[in-house]
Amino acid sequence: MREAKAKRLRAPADLAAAAPRSPTAWRSDAARIPGTSVHASLANEIGLRIVRGDYPPGSILPNEAKWSETFEISRSAVREAIKMLMAKSLLASRPKVGSWVEPRERWNLLDRDVLGWYAMSPDREAFLRTVQEFRHIIEPEATALAAERRSEEQMAEISAACREIGEANSLSARTQADTRFHLAILRASGNDLLVPLGVLIESALSHLFAFTTRELSDLPQAQKLHENIEKNIRLQRPDAARNSVRKLLANTDKIISPSHQ
Repeated sequence: MREAKAKRLRAPADLAAAAPRSPTAWRSDAARIPGTSVHASLANEIGLRIVRGDYPPGSILPNEAKWSETFEISRSAVREAIKMLMAKSLLASRPKVGSWVEPRERWNLLDRDVLGWYAMSPDREAFLRTVQEFRHIIEPEATALAAERRSEEQMAEISAACREIGEANSLSARTQADTRFHLAILRASGNDLLVPLGVLIESALSHLFAFTTRELSDLPQAQKLHENIEKNIRLQRPDAARNSVRKLLANTDKIISPSHQ
């Protein structure tokens, strides 16, 4: 019975095509994750709609009964979905009022799901530029620290990821290796606050790298930039490591700049 309900959360393609702008059309890729529970699928769908602007801040959402009727799921599943979104600070709720969308500045933008929804929103390019600005703030100093503090085991992880970037034969494989490379550097920095931060922004980095790799025309040059970072960390040259990251970031800036689009 539970499986039958879960299937209802995945709209057929003809439904999406018939009503592409309808707020009740179940057309979210986020709802199609294999093994996702009914309430998590609904939370993904509502969350994506909020982030992309279907429900602006201050909007009152449909009530439990309406969601339940629209997607043919139990009201308890709807309640669990709403709780998930409240935990991410996208929603607030009050008896006899219902649930409403919180102001954007309250949203937990370091939540994996929220980052994923941002990456699928119409403002995707603006989101990627925001991620890039964040990288400029964090990565140069984190890389310099990694050059000073990395262990041999951590260095091996960084080197392996760098090698796998160059050997990757698909967009997916290159994106995954690129993400592992940068997260390994954050871990090697030895700063306890950067480690959980790296895990939280993993989703954002994955979306950014998938976009830049697809747009990149000179993969050998990009690989050389990654190899320079790896070399300077391995040789424990913090200043050179910092500068090599800045060169890589500058290269990415060109790809995601509005003039490049």
